[in-house]
Amino acid sequence: MKQPPGYEDPLHPDHVCHLQRSLYGLKKAPSAWFKRLHDFLLSVGFSSSKTNVSLFYYTSGASRVYLLVYVDDIIMMGNDTTLIDTLLSRLSAVFKIRDLGTPGFFLGIETLAYNNGFLLSQKRYMQDILVRAGMTDCKALATPAAVTQSATPSLEPYDNHTQYRRIVGALQYLTITRPDLSFSVNRLCQFMHAPTADHWGLLKRVLRYVKGTLDMGLQVSPSPHSTLHGYSDSDWAGCPIDRKSTSGYAVFYGTNLISWVSRKQRTVARSSTEVEYKGLADVAAEVTWVVSLLRELQLHSRQPATLWCDNLGATYMAANPIFHARTKHIEVDYHFVRDKVASGELAVSFVSTQDQIADIFTKPLLAPRFQTLRAKLNVVSSQPCT
Repeated sequence: MKQPPGYEDPLHPDHVCHLQRSLYGLKKAPSAWFKRLHDFLLSVGFSSSKTNVSLFYYTSGASRVYLLVYVDDIIMMGNDTTLIDTLLSRLSAVFKIRDLGTPGFFLGIETLAYNNGFLLSQKRYMQDILVRAGMTDCKALATPAAVTQSATPSLEPYDNHTQYRRIVGALQYLTITRPDLSFSVNRLCQFMHAPTADHWGLLKRVLRYVKGTLDMGLQVSPSPHSTLHGYSDSDWAGCPIDRKSTSGYAVFYGTNLISWVSRKQRTVARSSTEVEYKGLADVAAEVTWVVSLLRELQLHSRQPATLWCDNLGATYMAANPIFHARTKHIEVDYHFVRDKVASGELAVSFVSTQDQIADIFTKPLLAPRFQTLRAKLNVVSSQPCT
């Protein structure tokens, strides 16, 4: 390690510092490692993505290779196996790596062949969560959240806050392949600071649902088209504590779900139209990011993305630049949706509530409705139905 500026030894300017700890123990180690890998990848012809700093891509004629980095775990894919082997050999000449072949298990996510595509599954991870919670033999349920709520919620604090936080944190990572859990997990996360006995009961219900859906995962398959579209929905004043609303969206690239979220809005809304319009702003920001990534990878179809909303007032606001008395209090930053619509980058359209896929991210649903929307999110079972 070079002598730090301001602390050089004038008698020994060429001396270096002797490290007393390994590189992994230093605060700057991750940054130093990524810089070294970044510089090497650029030197062999990769380009660094400006949209996602962990993504690198290599283009040679019709051949494309993508490389995604997570600390020291790397996944490489492309349409030219010869080029991939060449790049792997150059990488192994500089770094000590292990080539594990076709991706089967990456960051706790298992890739299973499914129909013409594959299934992203976290079955082992789900089983581990059940073991940690002591619920491996629990009875399964059809939905992760009950439609009805207790009339007199308990204020008795749960005696093991650490256990609650540990399991809820584990469920957060599970939503990577299980978007059907997003609403329930988001609600549980709101009480991490002081969970009650009722919250522990809600958590156990989610675990009982997980128990019955261990074989489910997120399906990814070839799509007949590459259009980008998103669904946005909001539940007005759904939280009984602070009367804030919950918004959710689902973004599809072709027929594949690529981005989703369920979160509580920061402010209290005065009308359902305002809530839905704020939800549109959230999905518009996400779609803008996705479009920039697709353009960078030369995968964008150049067709405007379509946003589907089940509130007519919100769709009119997105196309009408005139401020009305009922909407003039809405923060200015939400109105960037109008600019996107006016420039032709986005198209906001109405969809009936029955066809609103994002409904699953905003409220508890009855089992038939929940299972229908879950299937539309491409959450399927790896086991054939019996």
